[in-house]
Amino acid sequence: MNLEQKYLGLLAEKFPTQQSVCTEIINLSAILNLPKGTEHFMSDLHGEYNAFLHIMNNCSGVIREKIEMIFRDTLTEQEQRDLRTLIYYPEQKLSRLHAQGKISPAWYRKTLRQMIEIAKVVSSKYTRSKVRKAMPKEFGYIIDELLHAQNDEDDNQFQYHAEILDTIIGIQNGDEFIIALSRLIKRLAVDHLHIVGDLFDRGADADKIIDLLMEHPSLDIQWGNHDVLWMGAACGSDPCICNVIRNNVRYHNIRILENGYGISLRNLQLFAEKYYTGEPEKAMIKAINVMLFKTEGQVILRHPEYEMTDRNLLEKINIEEQTVTIGENVYPINTTEFPTIDWADPYRLSEEEEAVMENLRNSFTHSPRLRKHIEFLYAVGSVYRCMNDNLLFHGCVPLTDSGEMVEMNFFGQFHRGRSYFDCCERVARQAFLGRKQRHLDYMWYLWGGTKSPMCGRVLKTFERTYIDDKSSWKEPQDPYYAHLNSEAMARMILRDFGLKSDLSHIINGHTPVHASEGENPIKCGGKLIVIDGGFSTPYHKTTGIAGYTLIYNSHGMRLKSHEPFESVEKVIDENLDIESRATQFELEPYRVMIGDTDKGKEIANQIDDLKELLEAYRDGSIAEGVQK
Repeated sequence: MNLEQKYLGLLAEKFPTQQSVCTEIINLSAILNLPKGTEHFMSDLHGEYNAFLHIMNNCSGVIREKIEMIFRDTLTEQEQRDLRTLIYYPEQKLSRLHAQGKISPAWYRKTLRQMIEIAKVVSSKYTRSKVRKAMPKEFGYIIDELLHAQNDEDDNQFQYHAEILDTIIGIQNGDEFIIALSRLIKRLAVDHLHIVGDLFDRGADADKIIDLLMEHPSLDIQWGNHDVLWMGAACGSDPCICNVIRNNVRYHNIRILENGYGISLRNLQLFAEKYYTGEPEKAMIKAINVMLFKTEGQVILRHPEYEMTDRNLLEKINIEEQTVTIGENVYPINTTEFPTIDWADPYRLSEEEEAVMENLRNSFTHSPRLRKHIEFLYAVGSVYRCMNDNLLFHGCVPLTDSGEMVEMNFFGQFHRGRSYFDCCERVARQAFLGRKQRHLDYMWYLWGGTKSPMCGRVLKTFERTYIDDKSSWKEPQDPYYAHLNSEAMARMILRDFGLKSDLSHIINGHTPVHASEGENPIKCGGKLIVIDGGFSTPYHKTTGIAGYTLIYNSHGMRLKSHEPFESVEKVIDENLDIESRATQFELEPYRVMIGDTDKGKEIANQIDDLKELLEAYRDGSIAEGVQK
């Protein structure tokens, strides 16, 4: 028996009769002719949990748009605001309305009917089976009945549905039903979510964001440099651990380390207070800075192929003259407080630093919650993703000055473009599974290496720490960023990743778009979209906005820019939504159906296989079974 016969035999176990095969072919063929589901793309969340939670709840403004479309002529602006806030935060809003005495049986009837209308609209592009799977189990049957009311001569079904609502209200189950409908509406408004990197750092609550994402039914993540930094720390990379601690102490986010992941900084604090001056937090920053540059230096010395020896700057300090030599320039340094450095061997950790490092390494590698979150990032994440003719990655494809893809020395073999990205992902996974030193070292390179696809610039952490002359702070970028107006460059990269459609795009995060200065996030003649709109609070002044959501539905692509989020309390008390402005920048020449998507191609292959099975039944090469 050949492989094809074995495969058809296994398929026959699921579809044992000709009629079962025919039914499935009919079902799958019908699905191909439904509109494609809506995809949302976001990037660079950087721990901004409250703003992200709200955008998840309002589906980047899509819920608001649906309410305006459905109830434009029947509800006032205030009534529309009340309704959308109820959908965003049903538990909190219901509690507030009960306390204000605003809920009555009539209010329940009106509100439930309105929510059912919204659910009908957002469910219209899906199969009934998919909608059922999205329904909360406890109300699945009832919601299914209410969503599929049909006109009849005597309005019997509508009377039946009115009785269902009256019963729900009568047995005081209205709140639970509203909560269930809210979840269904939000689930169906966005079919698939893409996070194009950088969940961690700057903001305080990346752990809460990951908890929220772990509940999402359909998403993927392209790792950003801040993500692989935490992944490397969880794998046991010393410089990754030092960078994570430095980032979060500097941004006053110790909570995520100590409370979020149970990583104690007590030993580091005691060590810092012993050797460094200043308040505890400042002393810790001074101590971790030195440990960081030592451990990074060790990695650079182990790997000359990284071509980063010019970044080993501790050895370039002249402590007597209080200067550092970088290239041809000599700069004054702003401190001589280096109590643990042996200038004859500047990258060696002292015994006490080794003890602190070992304690931190054990904390990061043995934190149950951190491991759970990192396992999730490995499960749903990758360096890049190709989906529905779009290429998603966080940073850049390393290029030469002339715009050609750089050949990278990868453990003695040379790779570029997609091949290089595949190697990076393989090593990232090996670091987590085996924790070999060379793989751990590469996790640090992915964070800050000069040709890392997630970084794409020369990090000047040393200069920003020890040199006051800001001219030394400029971080040279990969030539990729100098070619962002080249459509030919974008097409070259897309071809290398197997995407040749005129409707293909590259979607990046990583580099904040200076929208307030008129910078356009749509680049390369429309072939590349940068969706880092400064979600992180420290970047609001830089970008002039508070993040982007790219929305791709069956009609085309549009980019939504968001204003800063104030608070959940403001939303509930004042119905104060995030203001979002949409720009439709690409309309499809025809409506995109599921048959045009990657999922559609999979379904088409399934149909071909089923047709082969049907033919095998009909010519007798496979015997029909009994339909159970």
